[in-house]
Amino acid sequence: MIYPSRDNSEHKLNTSSPNVSPEISSDITGALQELIAVVAQLRNPDGGCPWDLAQTPQSLIPYIIEEAYETVDALERGEVPDITEELGDLLLQVVLQAQVAQDLGQFTLADVAQGISEKLIRRHPHVFGDGLATDPETVRTNWEAIKRQERTQKGLPAVASLSEKLGKYNQTNPPLAAAMKISQKAAGSGFEWPTVEAVWEKFEEELGELKDAIASGNDPQHKQHQQEELGDLLFTVVNLARWYGVDPEAALRGTNRRFVQRFELVEAAAKEKGDRPIGDYSIEELEILWQAAKRKLAQADAP
Repeated sequence: MIYPSRDNSEHKLNTSSPNVSPEISSDITGALQELIAVVAQLRNPDGGCPWDLAQTPQSLIPYIIEEAYETVDALERGEVPDITEELGDLLLQVVLQAQVAQDLGQFTLADVAQGISEKLIRRHPHVFGDGLATDPETVRTNWEAIKRQERTQKGLPAVASLSEKLGKYNQTNPPLAAAMKISQKAAGSGFEWPTVEAVWEKFEEELGELKDAIASGNDPQHKQHQQEELGDLLFTVVNLARWYGVDPEAALRGTNRRFVQRFELVEAAAKEKGDRPIGDYSIEELEILWQAAKRKLAQADAP
């Protein structure tokens, strides 16, 4: 892939690479141009789509998040057709956001692409310049040095404060991922429990405080306190995951997926019985079906 720049003469762009053959580049360019044209027509006040025309950058935020998670799910399952489709849905969100911004006179898709290309070139001097880097660690070190230079040029301190970094994680990540990043960064600065046993003690403490908060009442003031205590408990669980080297997001996604798979079998078993709707089953009856579903899935996964 070529990363273009407004002044390509300063960079080593290898146009003879097999990754950038004219045929592939032409196909990619044509497909992207078609997508851009389709989105532009959807946003065209003359004959466009009422739904697309009604969208704003803010109204589209949930779709960006949803498509990103669906892409992650497809990648984890390794289903190539699904990966291709979900990447397309995610790409649509980029193009659509850029089209809305262009309609508002803010920026264009070209600005977005040019900006990331220039950033990649700037932060990879070992590829596009005279820098040297023969291993990933050197690349990371150089990357951080370049980021410091960029901050200085913007009039910011060369190194962001720890609290600034933590705040950015909270602003730019889903809550569970943000909690992991915040705890990792804080622990790296020395703000850490001495042992994992101390983390378990904190877990028991937060669990007790949540129970007390729930027992205190259900009015709005108490609900707010319950929410805060639940958040503290979840944050402690994330720290336990960090200590044990477990990815909490992957863990929860897996649990959600298994729950859906098991519930699908429960629904199928109830339908097969055909005696009544699943909503009329007692919890004891549903538990029997649930355990049967777990056994069935376990057998299917067995080597």
